[in-house]
Amino acid sequence: MSETARQHGPQTHAPVLAATNITRRFGGLVAINNVSFEVRPGEILGLIGPNGAGKTTMFDLLAGSILPTSGEIRLNGALVSGEAAHLRIGRGLGRTFQIPRPLPNLTLIENVMLAAQGQSGERLLANFLTPWRVAAEEKVAAKKAADLLELVSLTRLAHEPARVLSGGQRKLLELARVMMADPAIILLDEPAAGVNATLLEVIIDRVRDINRSGITFLLIEHNIDMVTRLCHRVLVMASGELLCEGTADEVARDPRVIEAYLGGAA
Repeated sequence: MSETARQHGPQTHAPVLAATNITRRFGGLVAINNVSFEVRPGEILGLIGPNGAGKTTMFDLLAGSILPTSGEIRLNGALVSGEAAHLRIGRGLGRTFQIPRPLPNLTLIENVMLAAQGQSGERLLANFLTPWRVAAEEKVAAKKAADLLELVSLTRLAHEPARVLSGGQRKLLELARVMMADPAIILLDEPAAGVNATLLEVIIDRVRDINRSGITFLLIEHNIDMVTRLCHRVLVMASGELLCEGTADEVARDPRVIEAYLGGAA
């Protein structure tokens, strides 16, 4: 485990997010089989495994995009197994995607502002009955969005349409968008995929900065160097099951992990 990970590891064992005996079936296919783990406050937990291991399905289950066939998911102690994704966002769970899809014709700051929660302007009547409140909230949201774009080093592009961004810049924009909703935990889906080395360093630094501010991460990533540098603990999945967990160094030496990656696990 890296020096940064040791210095900024979690300070408590009470879970922010907990999966208990999670199973998900698609017809006769068991995509996730009886998986249990916890994400502790303040940590960056890595989730790795070969292609087809079930990592993205697990993210979909945690985020509420799909529901488990059996088992429980708890977010800050609340049972959310049957809740839709938008309700989990309201409880403090944010998620990014491997391929970000910002609204291309909106500016970066507009894209970020769209993620603001609980805005009066979302209700039609409020725009007519309390326009001053709507305007005040929008001003606060614009300031917060600008601060987040500065955090992810995109200030100079704040008023440019999102379509001008590179793949790495889109991932930084998505990180700002998810931060706009004030998450307690962020599910970060392959932030290194398709990103050049320079922007990858920026992403790593920003994840560290955000983690130091108290936000927890669960990270899917194939870039083992990034996992080693960032993650306090690592979970390894293969064939829909949890294979092992430990530090990056520990799981890299585990014979089961070597077999899963080199032995053709699906």
